[in-house]
Formats: sequence, C-alpha cells, structure tokens
Amino acid sequence: MKLTTKPYNPFDYLETREEVNEYLNNAYMDDDPKVFLVALGYLAKKQGMTEVAKKAGLNRESLYKALAGEGNPRFSTVSKVVKALGCRLAVA
Repeated sequence: MKLTTKPYNPFDYLETREEVNEYLNNAYMDDDPKVFLVALGYLAKKQGMTEVAKKAGLNRESLYKALAGEGNPRFSTVSKVVKALGCRLAVA
C-alpha cells in the first residue's frame, strides 16, 4: 500500500488572528532566528507567495529564499514581508 502525503503548513490549522499572532510570537522568541523566518514563510504560502512578494516589492524567488530558513535576509526584507502579510512587529 502506497502512503500519500502532502506538505504540512501549520497556518492551515490556525483559525483566528490571535492564534496566528501567538504562533508568530512563539516563533520569534525561539533562540534560532530561522524559526521565525520559516514561520513567516508558512504564512506567506497560505496568503499566496506571489501576492505577498508583489506587496513587499520583492521577486517571488527571493522571497522563497529569504523565508526558507537557509538564507540570511536583511531586516528591511523581513520588515517588508511582515507589513505585506498585514502583521506588525512590536517590542514589548
């Protein structure tokens, strides 16, 4: 019997804005900054990578690379993506 799988996106299971914010906050608090970048990537995929790239003023390939956890994007890139996703970064 062949097992069929599909990609897992945690944002498919977060239903409210509060749940999304909680997930992103927890990812941001992780010791590894790549965790936050990957979380942003999941959210961007859920909203549509092409649309997010357009809103952020980036090309889609650069956005995938920046949010894959492999790259080291500039803060300005992360900030543009956060705004394009309709989120805010806050210091508390």
